Amino acid sequence: MIRVQDLRKHYGPIRAVDGISFEIERGETFGLLGPNGAGKTTTIHMIAGILPPDAGSVEINGSSDPTRASVRSQLGVAPQALALYEELTGEENLAFFGRLHGLRGATLRGRVQWALEFAELTERRRSLVKTYSGGMKRRLNLAIALIHEPPALLLDEPTVGVDPQSRNHIFGRIEDLRRRGLTVLYTTHYMEEAQRLCDRVAIMDHGKMLDVGTVDELISRHGGVSVIEAELERPPESTVSLPGTLEGTSLRIETTKPLEEVARLAELGVRITALKVHRPDLETVFLALTGRRLRD
Repeated sequence: MIRVQDLRKHYGPIRAVDGISFEIERGETFGLLGPNGAGKTTTIHMIAGILPPDAGSVEINGSSDPTRASVRSQLGVAPQALALYEELTGEENLAFFGRLHGLRGATLRGRVQWALEFAELTERRRSLVKTYSGGMKRRLNLAIALIHEPPALLLDEPTVGVDPQSRNHIFGRIEDLRRRGLTVLYTTHYMEEAQRLCDRVAIMDHGKMLDVGTVDELISRHGGVSVIEAELERPPESTVSLPGTLEGTSLRIETTKPLEEVARLAELGVRITALKVHRPDLETVFLALTGRRLRD
């Protein structure tokens, strides 16, 4: 559905996007994960035809040049910077953007009604957007991106600055769209969002693609081992067959097969009073690939 090949964008000496390539299959939710300044938004802007690349190509459903109206119409875009008219009502914003996409008459009215229900804003349809909360604005921003029923959706940090209820609402709606077969490109720097929503994840930093795969594949390649921390009832008489390292009654085991190691302890007759298993997750992968140093 979306194909990006050797995409590049420089701002003077800064390589905002530096030769990235990836493909998103029809109906797939694809996460673009990276720290602030990784190049995610610049990538979205080039895919949407808002920003011309210095090199490389973008194809949407087999068509190149997303600056063309016929190609761009296949995309819905919910930008990180809210694209709303605050002096208009929610309903007026939806109708305005619908008309920009060529919707008229009963079709437009039907899509506006659908979008209001989708965003759970029906009761506030005639309220000015400037009176909306941050979460309501984010929900309206998403609904506007879908007003013309595009087959693909670009979401750039769609939960920034929202309350937990609106965040959970947005998650649910994206999962609904996924079940309907919509193709979604989702940029975020929140690990739990990517892990929950995305079929595959690409990790990006300093304009480069570091790796792409399912969450399980990325964890397998970069996550390292699991750590078992067990508190024993008493030190064993012999530690010859005991895995890991023992200090007093505290046992620590590093392993790629934590369940098997726990079962092995049971077979050895070790009595455990407390047990913790720390498995690598997407955050482990993210830090392994992008580093732990704070960056502004």
